[in-house]
Amino acid sequence: MPKESKKEKKVKKSEGSTEVPYFQSPIAHPLADDKLTKKLFKTVKKASKVKHVRRGVKEVAKALRKGEKGLVIIAGDISPLDVISHMPVLCEDSNVPYIFVPSKEQLGEASSTKRPTSVTMVVFGGKTKDTKAAEDYKELYDECFAQAKDLDEKLVY
Repeated sequence: MPKESKKEKKVKKSEGSTEVPYFQSPIAHPLADDKLTKKLFKTVKKASKVKHVRRGVKEVAKALRKGEKGLVIIAGDISPLDVISHMPVLCEDSNVPYIFVPSKEQLGEASSTKRPTSVTMVVFGGKTKDTKAAEDYKELYDECFAQAKDLDEKLVY
């Protein structure tokens, strides 16, 4: 009899693990849908292999201040909110599209780190504008960039 109850518990855990509820900050707009989120993570993963990614609030803010262009991906479940509240404003001032994704853990995993990452910036070509290495993810990057820019323009204040 006890063996059957253990099996039932395992089934319940596996069913519940498919939908993990995330905390979403109130400023997490525009938030990427599931399909776009997968494309963004795939782009970040490919870009991080050739080191065309900036990770973390300090590094991304410094890149934006220096005028680097790219796609900024912000985690929507950051707490406290003050950590990333200035990032959308910096992106808008620099005319760089930004988009929110649901999870900082998944963003960190996609950017090839073991730690959760709050902000990631994909700089096409990297510091040296190495387009030969960037050809691997160019199509994905262009598609994600266009969708993020479109969502930014639709955002009403």
